[in-house]
Amino acid sequence: MENHPFAGLTSLVMVAGHAVYTSRICAKANEESSWFLEPYQRNSGQAATFLEHIHRGVEAASRDNQSLLLFSGGETRKEAGPRSEAQSYWSVADANDCVRDRAVTEEYARDSFENLLFSICRFRELTGQYPQNITVVSYHFKQHRFVALHRSALKFPRERFAYLGTLPAISTAAAAARGELFVQEQFRKDPYGCIGQLREKRIKRDPFARLIPYPAGCPEIANLFTYCGSSVISRRLPWN
Repeated sequence: MENHPFAGLTSLVMVAGHAVYTSRICAKANEESSWFLEPYQRNSGQAATFLEHIHRGVEAASRDNQSLLLFSGGETRKEAGPRSEAQSYWSVADANDCVRDRAVTEEYARDSFENLLFSICRFRELTGQYPQNITVVSYHFKQHRFVALHRSALKFPRERFAYLGTLPAISTAAAAARGELFVQEQFRKDPYGCIGQLREKRIKRDPFARLIPYPAGCPEIANLFTYCGSSVISRRLPWN
């Protein structure tokens, strides 16, 4: 018998994780030294952008009492230990009095496409249904990737999909924009991220060889976890 602890909730608010919190004190979340950062992230103001994502997600969920707030991101950094990005964000949010009764985690995603797909599946596990509306929180420069590429690959209706973008740290803005164009081109050629460099990135971001439980909790969209094509999947999906 299925257990749906959040039955009745209809909207998904997903905050995409970008780093693992390594400090034992949540009060230091605004300090870069409290996070495990990749070399390209080690810039002044970076930690503040993570806190802004958390704040925007909590704020969005607070405005809609029918929403479930999901922090998404796996154990992606070997040097940070077996700690997930999602749990990191949840812990920081919880320390700052977030909507705890409707805030949970998705702890397996290794890239932005998986952030969205896995969160949809996790929503189904927790509520017993698929989200009627989705709001994604991430950087402003990733909006096209999420809205035009990932949403389209999953065939989720545009009119029911919202995006809350925040600015990156000033010191990283130019480099982030250039890198984003490269990633977008990769997803245009490989919308499901299952071949080439995108696949290799997922393998690299799974240093603890976690066994991904999906799509056990969302059998109606199991085909999305195995499909690997350069065009959008043709099968009808529950939200179409």
